[in-house]
Amino acid sequence: MSPLLRRTKKKAGERVVTLIGKPGCHLCDDAREVVASVCERTGASWEEKDITRDEELHRAYWEQIPVVLVDGEQHTFWRVDGERLRRALEE
Repeated sequence: MSPLLRRTKKKAGERVVTLIGKPGCHLCDDAREVVASVCERTGASWEEKDITRDEELHRAYWEQIPVVLVDGEQHTFWRVDGERLRRALEE
């Protein structure tokens, strides 16, 4: 396989999870708990972005919140499965 196509395995501590949501969203609150717990266990860092403060995120994700990105790529939306997120971070 070409080195350009080979997937580089990152350590969990180098991974970044982004939670995109909005205030007052109960699904976002649930997702925040799952993301925080999984990131604490794996050593990954995480950040939260508010779609009400970012027009581009609002256009892209309004109907899907909460949305979880792993290293900038969409991982899931609406409901966050902690085990699936953990596996993605350990790939």
